Amino acid sequence: MGKGTLYIVSAPSGAGKSSLISALIEKNPTYAMKVSVSHTTRGMRPGEQDGIHYHFVEKEQFEDLIKQDAFLEYAEVFGNYYGTSRPWIEKNLEKGIDVFLDIDWQGARQIREQMPEAKSIFILPPSNGELERRLNARGQDSEAVIAKRMAEAKSEISHYHEYDYVIINDDFDGALVDFKAILRAERLKQDKQAAKYKGMLDALLA
Repeated sequence: MGKGTLYIVSAPSGAGKSSLISALIEKNPTYAMKVSVSHTTRGMRPGEQDGIHYHFVEKEQFEDLIKQDAFLEYAEVFGNYYGTSRPWIEKNLEKGIDVFLDIDWQGARQIREQMPEAKSIFILPPSNGELERRLNARGQDSEAVIAKRMAEAKSEISHYHEYDYVIINDDFDGALVDFKAILRAERLKQDKQAAKYKGMLDALLA
């Protein structure tokens, strides 16, 4: 069995990144895939579960993990730490499981330095107007928050050229087909196929 692939997935808020990842996993149950669960020191919110939404830890424990080099990347945001567990990622990749890492461009850069073999995907909205419409349609944020997200989107989008693949999420179903095509292509690479079908190849060459 070959190793899994780590997929770095980035997008501005509202572009549909989380929805695409969820749909991909839900509609392809035979694929071995997981979404990385980050560690955080922030408090648990209503409805959240430890180990599913985040691994919730105390600040002292998080800082001990930093000293142990246990994170592929981490950042402090508004006084709380967030980080990606190196042992968890490596364990799942060794099992042949593809892992999705939902992260911004800054975290993506840190991950590439640690794991240059990771593949990166950037998801773009078709226009600023459509992105703003989607943010408003959520009904979750005030006008001020949406204006801030739109300003942040321009900064985020400016880094799209750093990624291996770009998906335009104009039509959700079409974007999902493109997303799956990337995974299929990566799984059909020679080294992955050689590991998966070693017995068959040995027999063919005997």
